Formats: sequence, structure tokens, C-alpha cells
Amino acid sequence: MSKDFNPVHVVGGGLAGSEAAWQVAHAGVPVVLHEMRPVKMTPAHTGEGLAELVCSNSFRSDDWENNAVGLLHEEMRHCGSLIMRAGDANKVPAGGALAVDRVAFSATVQSALEAHPLITVAREELTALPPSDWASVIIATGPLTSSPLATAIGALTGEDSLAFFDAIAPIVHKDSIDLKRAWFQSRYDKGDGADYINCPLDETQYRAFIDALIAGEKTSFKDWEKDTPYFEGCLPIEVMAERGPDTLRFGPLKPVGLTDPHTGRRSYAVVQLRQDNALGTLYNMVGFQTKLKHGEQTRIFKTIPGLENAQFARLGGLHRNTFINSPKLLDTQLRLKAHPWLRFAGQMTGVEGYVESAAIGLLAGRFAAAERLGHAQSPPPRTTALGALLAHITGDADTTTFQPMNINYGLLPELPPPPGAKGKDRGRAKKQLMSRRALADVVAWLGETRTAAA
Repeated sequence: MSKDFNPVHVVGGGLAGSEAAWQVAHAGVPVVLHEMRPVKMTPAHTGEGLAELVCSNSFRSDDWENNAVGLLHEEMRHCGSLIMRAGDANKVPAGGALAVDRVAFSATVQSALEAHPLITVAREELTALPPSDWASVIIATGPLTSSPLATAIGALTGEDSLAFFDAIAPIVHKDSIDLKRAWFQSRYDKGDGADYINCPLDETQYRAFIDALIAGEKTSFKDWEKDTPYFEGCLPIEVMAERGPDTLRFGPLKPVGLTDPHTGRRSYAVVQLRQDNALGTLYNMVGFQTKLKHGEQTRIFKTIPGLENAQFARLGGLHRNTFINSPKLLDTQLRLKAHPWLRFAGQMTGVEGYVESAAIGLLAGRFAAAERLGHAQSPPPRTTALGALLAHITGDADTTTFQPMNINYGLLPELPPPPGAKGKDRGRAKKQLMSRRALADVVAWLGETRTAAA
């Protein structure tokens, strides 16, 4: 049956493109996945693997009952997500979060795609818009779209692409961390209770660290980059430090839920490192995205107790991200309104985060496959995390102030908390009700989809 269909073309082999290609092929429609690496590399990627993680190795919380991104994880699992399957297969300890061995994760995704009989991986750069005789295209080139293609997309849409900087955190060799100063513990002992390495700072050390971050020499921007704003969810650590002396102590360096076993007390501030590979030999510095120059990073980060002799497998950096004004340009099937043979997916649509990007790829793939097969595919209900995220970027958001968005419960229709719930229990109970409703509704939606396809 599949040989009777022209292929769907997916441009971009990141998380969104990989997930989109998988969903198309899983529906029985052939797909060509175009990835420009290694023919042309990007400023942030280090290899040629599909679905390479260039920033954190964390997919964030995996708690589907109490956290919106955990809910999105679970909905995607119900939808047969390749990204979630690979994430689950290559997870590393991270408390209540889902973090992965980034090399093994990419290898798992690439192996699955290359082994699928309906998927062809083409290593080539598109320097112009895809030809119209391709008929069905998903553009998932992400924040690192090559300049010629980005220019072509801008000319086609008539909209200037918005842009922001996304910063990369450093990775440290575990055996260079001094565990006589640092210790293993998860905040509030979640997960296995010892999933993070914690480095304590007293008040004097913390204040000196803040001063060093602010005074440190930063990467200089090119003229075309100077007016590019940061995404609030991934600010460089020195930018957070500039917002006030206690910003970091109430953010990524908050000491709550942690007790230093060397002193028996809670520290003034704590730097956390999270396992980055399955062997447990690499740890990334949580929340330490940075635009400091490499020499400054080494100098300043080695003032952190426990990291005096740190050896860095990778230092931090910056890359420039772009996205389109999706609420104005896309319909609810992720098609460009003026050119419906073109779909967009991933970060380019204005979602932020690995999982959110893959989720939009998942939906784009399902929509494209259904269209090829000649049956209707309704969007998922707004009561689901998938549906809420889709609705936000295709109409709910204000087109004049549109900015990248992570999944959060604020995007889902509210439910009243159960009678009698008070204080923190009230909010927690409401989230659990919304999550249970979402899973029930996504299961019902999948059932309707299968019926329509039959």
C-alpha cells in the first residue's frame, strides 16, 4: 500500500524532524528525511547523529501527575513516540527528571530511523525552499536553520523571523570533582535520593562568585546579533546574576531540600551537577548556560568548592535561535496558511524545550500522514498537553507579543480543585485532576483517530 504514495519530505534531523519522520513511516507512508550534517555543520552540533542533544541532557520532570512536561512525556508515549522510547531506553539518574546519555540516545534514534523500510535518510543541505512537486513537506530545521533556507522562508512568509539566544551548559569529568567537598543528593531526596552532585557555597564564597560572573569577560556579539533577546527559560547564568545578588540563590543555586553531610547544615547556595552519560563519567552543571569566554569559565567555575580541579569535557557557549510567528502563519494542522503543502515543526514554531519540539514534530508527522492517506486527522483536544501546546502556537497566543513557550498547566483549561483541598494540596490536587483528564482524553483521541483511518 505504501508504495502507492509519494513520500512526505521532512527537512531537519533533530528531535522534531526525527519524530515527524517516525510518525509518518509508522502510519505506512514513505518519508525522506533530509539532514544537512555532516555536509554542513552548525555552530552548536559536535557530530552528525540524528536527534543530537546540543544543550542539556535532561527532558525535565517525568512526573505525569504533577508536572506538565511529565504529562507531555506520557501522552507522547501513548502516541508511540520514538523520542520518548529512546529516552526511556537510555536514561541516567536524575531524581524525578528524565535525563539521558546523549550519545546513546542519538544512536538509538538514528538506528531506528535508518532501519525502517519506509524511511530514506538524505544527507544534504537545502539552500532554497523545497520544490513544490514534493507536495508534502515538514520543515523542522530548528533554531539552527542554515542561512539560505532561513532567508527563503522569510521571503515566503513575508514575516521577519524572531530570534533569541540559547546557551549551552558546561560538562565536567566526574573523576575531577572533589567529593570531600561535594556530595551526592537529590533535592528532597527525590528519585534514588542521590542523583546529583552538590557543591556548597557559604555566603562569602557565593558573593565572590556572583561578582566574578558579572565581571567576567563575555562573548562579543556580531552586529546582527546585538538586538537578539534571550529566552527567559534558558538565561545565561551571568545574565541571571546581573538581575540581583540573590537571583541565583533562589534559582538554579537554591539550597533548599539539601543538607551538606560534611557540616550537617544547609549551605547558603548549592551548585548541582547532573549525570550526563550512562557510564556516569560526565556531569553537566545544572543551570550554567553561559556566554562567558572559555578561559573565564575555567577560571571562575574552578572557584566553586569541589570543582577546584575540575576538568571540562565541554565548556559553555551560545547559539542564535530563530522561530516564526506561528499563531499568524500556521493553521491547526501546522500548515503554512498561504502555502498548505508546507508544514512546520519543532522549535521553529515557537515552542521551547526538547520534549515540546518533539511533540510538535509528532503532531506534524501524524497530520501529514493522515493527509497522504486521505482521511481526516483532528487536532488533539485542548484538555491534553499536546492539544494545549498546539492551540497556543496556532491561534491562542498574541501574534504581536509571541515568544517561545514551554508546556505548562496554564495552557490547559482549568478544573476546580476537589472539595476540601487546602493550601499546597489544593494546587497539587488540581494538577492531578487535569493530568488524569488529559490522559483519558488523549487515549480517546487516539481511538477516534484509529477509527477514522480504518
